[in-house]
Amino acid sequence: DVIAGAGGRLHFVKFESRRLPQLFDFIESKRMHILEGAGTEGGGAKPIVKATGGGAYKHVEDFSSRLGLELEKVDEMESLVTGTNFLLSVIQDEGFTFWKGKKDYISIQNDSSDLFPYLLVNIGSGVSLLKVDGHNQYERVSGTSLGGGTFWGLGRLLTGCTSFDELLELSTRGDNSSVDMLVGDIYGGLDYEKIGLEATTIASSFGKILMNEDKSLEDYEPADMALALCRMISYNIAQIAYLNAKKYNLKRIFFGGFFIRGHPFTMQTLSYAINFWSKGEMRALFLRHEGFLGALGAFLMYEEGVSSNIIRTLSERRHSRANFVERFSIQAKHYSPPPQAQDSQVPPGPPQRAHSEKSWVEKFMQVGRLSAGLGGKDDPPSSPDYAAGVSEYDLWGAETNSLSSGLEVGVLHVDPSLYQFPLLEDPSSYEPSVIDISMDEEQRSYWIGVLERQIPSTSEKAMASLGETEEAKQKCDAFKWMFGSHLEKLRKEPQVYGKFGLSEILEMREECLRECGFKDVYLRQKKSENEAAIKVLPDLLAELDAMDEPTRLLSLIEGVLAGNIFDWGSQACVELYKNGTILDIYKQARSDLKSRPWRVDHFDAFRAKMLAHTAANRRYRRAIILVDNSGADIVLGMLPLARELLQRGTEVVIAANSLPALNDITAPELRQLAKQAGRVCQVIRGGLETANALYKKYRTMPQVQPVTPASPAYSPLYIIENGQGGPCLNMRRVSHDLAMAAEGADLVVLEGMGRAIHSNYTTDFACDTLKLAMVKNRMLAETLFNGEIYDCVMKFETMRGGLSAHPVTT
Repeated sequence: DVIAGAGGRLHFVKFESRRLPQLFDFIESKRMHILEGAGTEGGGAKPIVKATGGGAYKHVEDFSSRLGLELEKVDEMESLVTGTNFLLSVIQDEGFTFWKGKKDYISIQNDSSDLFPYLLVNIGSGVSLLKVDGHNQYERVSGTSLGGGTFWGLGRLLTGCTSFDELLELSTRGDNSSVDMLVGDIYGGLDYEKIGLEATTIASSFGKILMNEDKSLEDYEPADMALALCRMISYNIAQIAYLNAKKYNLKRIFFGGFFIRGHPFTMQTLSYAINFWSKGEMRALFLRHEGFLGALGAFLMYEEGVSSNIIRTLSERRHSRANFVERFSIQAKHYSPPPQAQDSQVPPGPPQRAHSEKSWVEKFMQVGRLSAGLGGKDDPPSSPDYAAGVSEYDLWGAETNSLSSGLEVGVLHVDPSLYQFPLLEDPSSYEPSVIDISMDEEQRSYWIGVLERQIPSTSEKAMASLGETEEAKQKCDAFKWMFGSHLEKLRKEPQVYGKFGLSEILEMREECLRECGFKDVYLRQKKSENEAAIKVLPDLLAELDAMDEPTRLLSLIEGVLAGNIFDWGSQACVELYKNGTILDIYKQARSDLKSRPWRVDHFDAFRAKMLAHTAANRRYRRAIILVDNSGADIVLGMLPLARELLQRGTEVVIAANSLPALNDITAPELRQLAKQAGRVCQVIRGGLETANALYKKYRTMPQVQPVTPASPAYSPLYIIENGQGGPCLNMRRVSHDLAMAAEGADLVVLEGMGRAIHSNYTTDFACDTLKLAMVKNRMLAETLFNGEIYDCVMKFETMRGGLSAHPVTT
């Protein structure tokens, strides 16, 4: 459902062939088989569905007779390559290696020089090896008839297994040494050192059977034969793949097909084989969306149709990953609370969910309680038959069995309005999260624990925001269950959602709140804190104006650091709120601010730069300020800093959240707040008026304006959205205005623990950068700074090679 110019979503849902009747029910319930504007069923043009694979031939009559749909067959290899190229281009952590149960996501830049060429090994019934040189450029260079069909066919005869998954699971319990002839069997249990073969290396698959002529099929363990068969097929495929990669000088080998299906055992076997044949020089690579490659490629091959054209065009952008955001909506179905959950942060059983706030899965499948464990009061009673056979495989793309790889695919949101931030020094290595909890077990355990303990207080605030009605309680229960399930999955499978850092989990919490119907949990607090802070702004500005320049610069930075204590995402801050008003806390924070030098203290360098500008009558051309919290933080901290820059002749762009998150200020709120500040400060009012005039003139975010005698009296103060909806900041995807504002900017200010420490603290920018925050978490302070709670961070980094400041006048 992608709309021209407005984006949309790509959903990944699987239906097994044996559930074709349920698929037809699904299509009919959503009226997908009826063309828009075609009138009643049976009239108008016949809808065409792109289809690939064997089912495109086998089920033509089924789709036609039941739904009146025409299946248009798409070449299987072409659709496979198209889908793979698309996913590798637009999803940062699509590809991964798998070794001894651990996934390691690889970094591939979405430009042709890094992505291509590669070898794609599709393991279906047989095996095809495709050399992919670019978009729509590929050739089949090799293949083998010994593939997944061979494994399943022989395995069924040898073991009696009745399903592919049963055969794979059986192989995990086997010992192939009773079936395979090993090097040690030939050389008396010894290695063949001269040619580098260990005693455990397979010399002949199933060869040991010849050494035991008295044994029959019944004398061998089915599990041993299953393992021997799996390794025989996998090692053969891996060797052919490696030899072709060497022949064509390809640095990457991706494996896909139904033989893989995300099963850890097959991935590990292929990984071992590639490592063996390449002597450790190459690694087998796999895809998170394996299983959807052909279908996605077929969709993208529609020559007409707004959705496919938009997505295809966006995927070919230089920085296309900004336009595709994967979000996960697993809800509570994966979460099992402990028996003593009566006193825990999550409810002991499936809560009732407000029926008006169904997720897309519930709306699509109409399964209510089954899909989320959160049925509404109007939903029919839950029963095994209610969902017409819908399983986890259908909804999430991974069957429930003991071989689960711990991989989830989400909903791919398409947003044409997002862009990569142009001032990143090295976009190819950029990672927003400073702490990668997927790789650090200690950090993961700590932060998941922190977030779990915050669920009750967050739920309390959420309920209060809706008036503590019965519907609000249902929504709160839904949020507890939903976010709790995410945390539990991450605890068990740290890489289940890809390369997930702390900033992504914090954003996920906000997404859960929004999905449960809580649009702005802290709205009342933000409003009251803004009103309280704006009342004392005139006195603060008067105090600042009475200071000399060096003293004023220090006071401005101290004001930002003190104001940044107001953060409802910090438990330490929550405790402070219980003991005083916003002004009491702000005054106490100013007086208790740790003396210099702060934990990270680059203030002297910053002050020297500013004083040098003053002495030379120079300025920063444009400053981009990425702000954090409402109340004292923005009003008494960041607005005075912005005012200082405006008075120096610098254009100021303040970027705030597009969507609410905790008590962070949003751009619409900031626009209203700045107008109020403008009533008591002519510099702010003049800056807003200049910016509005320039917007009207250019009808877009203006470039930096030249300073001439005819320039307006006040430098422009722009207030824009940052394109984000979480407490951190991912510079891979920012709003169009923020990307435009970066052109000509020579100072970036990141403020707050989420934007300047949790994310982006180690990020280098192609201009001067100021990072300001008070550390309100003990673990974070100790991990990053060997410090303690309430330490202050004032990090000033100048552009490499120095900055050429610009004159105030020409």
